[in-house]
Amino acid sequence: MDASTPHWFTSSFSPGNGNGCIEVAFLPDDTVGVRDTKDRTRPALVVSPAAWAAFLTATSTDRFGAR
Repeated sequence: MDASTPHWFTSSFSPGNGNGCIEVAFLPDDTVGVRDTKDRTRPALVVSPAAWAAFLTATSTDRFGAR
């Protein structure tokens, strides 16, 4: 695989049934891409590594609250 081509992956917790999952890729410029698996034609959300780390921390500590 070309190193300039991102490798998109889903969480191991993803049900894999097409019901609203996201994919993540660590991009060549050291940013993190996030996209919707249901519509891969739309542009990915691109965030800094610090923003991605803050998001992961917030979700792992349930700062968003379970619904």
